[in-house]
Amino acid sequence: MPDTHLDPVEPGMQSPLDAAVSQRDRGTLAMVQQALARGDARLAFQPIMRADGQGIAFFEGLIRVLDETGRIIPARDFMGAVEDSDIGRQIDCAALKIGLETLKAHPTLRLSINMSARSVGYPRWMQILRAYLRDHPTIVERLILEITESSVMIMPEIIAIFMEDLQDKGITFALDDFGAGYTAFRYFKTFYFDILKIDGQFSRDVAQDPDNQVLTEALISLARHFDMLVVSEAVETAEDARWLTQAGVDCLQGYYYGAPSMKLPELVAPVMAKSA
Repeated sequence: MPDTHLDPVEPGMQSPLDAAVSQRDRGTLAMVQQALARGDARLAFQPIMRADGQGIAFFEGLIRVLDETGRIIPARDFMGAVEDSDIGRQIDCAALKIGLETLKAHPTLRLSINMSARSVGYPRWMQILRAYLRDHPTIVERLILEITESSVMIMPEIIAIFMEDLQDKGITFALDDFGAGYTAFRYFKTFYFDILKIDGQFSRDVAQDPDNQVLTEALISLARHFDMLVVSEAVETAEDARWLTQAGVDCLQGYYYGAPSMKLPELVAPVMAKSA
């Protein structure tokens, strides 16, 4: 009879799997840190389309780093390892700075940038933002800051104060990946997000999936009650795009309309009105 007994891991020792994961994460941290030191951070731009057919509402700037060979590394390959570390805050700083410089270079562009709630308390990130608020206030008015639902819940009271202060200065806020986390709905009256981005799990196959249809309609209704513009993420087919448009979303984002690109189109997006 085969021996299926697993030897216990002694206290203070890692299992082989945990050790392998830790080694991989250390390698990822080193790669990202080296890329930041070289200045090898970039944004890839993905269009967010108006559901009424009137073109692009705005672009999302998605952080990328280049490894030592120049290979482009998307955020999904490193953010899990760095998000809770100081390097994660450095990534947010790089994304914000590149995004603001891009807005400065393209006067008709509206651009969203991702941030972690943890960056609110990170001095360098706030210094970058405050400097542009002081020196380029009209540029910052075209900035959208995206915060994921799970990140918001790390420190909801602080985020609410942060948002209230910056919304008075013209910055727009988007609640990203909504439906993927565990937002306490009692906070919804406090946050006053301008945009709600419905997590892509609800958009995929929505034209054929009754459960996703019911859930998406509920999320749209919630956003409407709080006067938020609604964006559906991860739209990949014409059928899903049609269903979402008929359901009442304002904007759509996904590979059906365009993959993230390191280059902006020559004609960039007009400034988006709240009623777009």
